[in-house]
Amino acid sequence: MASPQDGSLLSGAAAVVKPHTYVSLDPVPRGSEFQLAVVVDIARGFHMNSHKPTEAFLIPTTITPQLPPGIQLVETIYPRGRLEKFSFSPDKALDVYTGSVELRLRLSARTDAPLGRMILPLALRYQACNDAACLPPVKVSVTAPVEVAAAGTKPRVVNPELFRPTPPN
Repeated sequence: MASPQDGSLLSGAAAVVKPHTYVSLDPVPRGSEFQLAVVVDIARGFHMNSHKPTEAFLIPTTITPQLPPGIQLVETIYPRGRLEKFSFSPDKALDVYTGSVELRLRLSARTDAPLGRMILPLALRYQACNDAACLPPVKVSVTAPVEVAAAGTKPRVVNPELFRPTPPN
C-alpha cells in the first residue's frame, strides 16, 4: 500500500482536478472592480468536498489568492455543493462538488495598482475522492494573467458567459 507521501498518489490527486482561470475585464482600469473565475473540472467518478463540508474532519475546497500590492480581494464566492451518498458513508450524505465547479473572486485594482501585465498567483486546496478512497489533500498553484490600465480606460468585457450575476445563497 502506498503512503500519502508517495509521489504517484500526489500526482494522481492533481491529475483528477484541472483548474482553468478566466478574468472578467481586459484591461482592468485602476480604481475598478473585476472578477476572476477558477473553473475546476473534476474527473468522472471523483468528487471533492464543498467549501462547507458536512463533517468537521473533511477537507474543504478553498481558493486563496496571494495578491500583489495594488490588487485587493473584495470577496470569495463559493458555490453550493450537492448532497450525495457514497458507499463509505451510506447513512450520511456529503456536501460535494462533482463535474465542473466555478469558484469566483471579486477583486479591485486600486488606484495605485502597477500598470501593465501581471500574474495573480492563487492556491487551490482540495481533497479528491472516489466512491472507494480519498487521495491525499493537495494545494495546487494556479495563475491568472491580468492587464492593469490607467484609470478611465474603457475595459472590454471578456468571458461574459462566466460572469453573470451571482444568485443569492
